[in-house]
Amino acid sequence: MELKQKNKYSYELELGKGDANPRIYANSEIVSTLEAEYTQHNSSLKQLENLSMLPGLKGIVALADIHPGYGAPIGTTTASDLKEGVITFAATGFDINCGVHSLIHPLNAKEVSEKKKQLAEQLFRDVPAGLGIRGKLVLTKSEMDEVLEKGAAFAVKKGFGAKKDLKLMEEEGCVDGADADVVSDKAKERALDQIGTLGSGNHYCEVQEIEKVFDEKAAKIFGLKEKGTFLSIHCGSRALGHQIGTDYLPILDSAVKKYGLKIPERDLVCAPIESEEGQKYFSAIKAGSNAAFANRFVIGSLAKGAIAKVFGISAEEVKTFYDIGHNTAKIEKHLIDGKRQNVLIQRKGSTRGFGSGMNEVPLKYRKAGQPVIVGGSMGTNSFILKGTKRAMKETFGSTIHGAGRSMSRSQALTKWTGEQLLAELAMKGILVKARSVKGLPEEAPEAYKDILSVVEVMHKAGISEKVAKLKPLVCIKG
Repeated sequence: MELKQKNKYSYELELGKGDANPRIYANSEIVSTLEAEYTQHNSSLKQLENLSMLPGLKGIVALADIHPGYGAPIGTTTASDLKEGVITFAATGFDINCGVHSLIHPLNAKEVSEKKKQLAEQLFRDVPAGLGIRGKLVLTKSEMDEVLEKGAAFAVKKGFGAKKDLKLMEEEGCVDGADADVVSDKAKERALDQIGTLGSGNHYCEVQEIEKVFDEKAAKIFGLKEKGTFLSIHCGSRALGHQIGTDYLPILDSAVKKYGLKIPERDLVCAPIESEEGQKYFSAIKAGSNAAFANRFVIGSLAKGAIAKVFGISAEEVKTFYDIGHNTAKIEKHLIDGKRQNVLIQRKGSTRGFGSGMNEVPLKYRKAGQPVIVGGSMGTNSFILKGTKRAMKETFGSTIHGAGRSMSRSQALTKWTGEQLLAELAMKGILVKARSVKGLPEEAPEAYKDILSVVEVMHKAGISEKVAKLKPLVCIKG
């Protein structure tokens, strides 16, 4: 294994695959960590080596938040040839279209801080959060099918949010080509009462102060002002996405044998993109993505209502900012081998970050570039970045999604107690309301890499540029 430095913030894992060698965006500290963990089972670099052995790959990019995942690292983007390539579970993962939906408050941070406790309690009442918690919306099976095929538009139909806000979502809140029939009844049944629920683990609803603006021009286009307030909702497709993964893993395992595919380990089960199995799995990912869009859109509407109740304003005064996923699979056109061509892009813990002028970026933001919402760990800063044209050339229009874990959840649970963590965060002025205090240490700030360093790598590499820094005020957890 050899990591060759290409420039100050990018490295190449030399595997003799030319342009398909994995490219890693990192600083010297991140590289040292990656090299030190190489001898461990399922280290990030070993997973990149294994991932690079899949057929039809046109490129692999690892971002500064890289850390080991199931089969493939989290913080990775792959590009695969549509005819010769495969679609693999490991490159998207269980939590299909986990992402961030965000709002801009009409209130400044001082006004919000004065009613922080009331706001936390209202959000906790109005936004269902936690393992096994039922949502306020309970669907029939036919309605669930509509969610899978229509995405966030279904939420609007049911009275949640405004149609105009769909324009401020990746894919306008609906991925074309989703077929509800390729999703099992079990997956659908598990989701009937979960649209509009936050879930648990690293998912959250967080009220934040816009602490610092770095790029005044982009911030003006985005509608961001220092001392203003922001709200981020981080969650995905819940049990439905997990069940889709559970259902398709054995199907992909059979496809490996059926098509004589050579894979370095079983965690990389896959199917040719053009095969029946590959197309069905791809469609199921799209369906899961649409469920996640609908889920976040409903929560966004509930959060707007909670803010309105506490501050005596109308919900319409709380504006939708953007919604973007970071566990996705889609066909995109990119410059490969000197020409623009359609490829399958799978992002796992990786955010789309398209540059200015791209049609996929909402018209409102197109002059600046696509907003990228990078969530911090509980108690640390989050960031709003903008995509760049350089990213379109180097990373298939992809960038980081968060800080990236530096220790496992089980390790974190041995280092802190929930009560200890709540007290430490309160000392910093951060009010946390959680359904389960016991599991909070899993998301302790120290369980993650330094987000300032991770963001700085991508900024200085020119892949995604800093627009604003956010400071947590209130955090709702499951």
